Amino acid sequence: MTKYLYLSLIPEALIVSMLPPEAFGEYYTVGDKKKHNEQAIFIELDPEFRHPFFRIDEAMARCVPHENGKPKKSVYVATYGVLEHVPLTAMGTLYLVTRHGKLLPLEKRTDFPDSTQNYFLYQEIAPVSVLVASTYNPVKFHYFMTHDPDNLISFPALAYMDLKLGDLDKDPEKGDIGDLPYDFIPILRDALVALRDKTIHTKMVDRTHTVEHPYRTINTGIYIGNMDGLIYYPMLSPEILDRDYFEWWHSANI
Repeated sequence: MTKYLYLSLIPEALIVSMLPPEAFGEYYTVGDKKKHNEQAIFIELDPEFRHPFFRIDEAMARCVPHENGKPKKSVYVATYGVLEHVPLTAMGTLYLVTRHGKLLPLEKRTDFPDSTQNYFLYQEIAPVSVLVASTYNPVKFHYFMTHDPDNLISFPALAYMDLKLGDLDKDPEKGDIGDLPYDFIPILRDALVALRDKTIHTKMVDRTHTVEHPYRTINTGIYIGNMDGLIYYPMLSPEILDRDYFEWWHSANI
């Protein structure tokens, strides 16, 4: 049987499996009675990828069919320090999985979108789950979090979502929240006002924020950066999602 190598971002882990992406996503979110139904984000890696930090070959050897012939669903290789040891070149398709086990594939790109926003909201996914408001666009935010010597808190690698702000981008204090589903609006307003009135470029909104929220809040996409560079997985428009991925789109909004 074919063996797949997956980088899970929620939670951070490196996993070998005999399940192809669609079956793995369903198993990872709803297929095990020991699990609660939760969202998941994972990336299919080049199966030939190896790094001395990981015992991948040993995990591959242990990933064998069960006695009844059913495929082995998962063999965990690592659950710590994973993202920083996986090169961007080994990363393939990223999958957004709803709590109902529906998958949306996103392809990586490096032609980053232009932005005229005043402020940004980032949900850091791995290795931490902090919610941050910033005046930096996604590319500058990557540099700030991985390369800037003046930043006291930095990471060798970081995965983060660019989230929608709606009218709060133009008027943090009085802007209409519209259909934004955030339950931290007052705190978010205060953070954006601080960015406006003070000489700072980032402001923490929630230091332990869960990533469990409607995927429709994703703005431009999901970004993954390390010391060597930055890639991103652009989010599809609501029109394309409704037309081509209706089942996923419906599952993501219930």
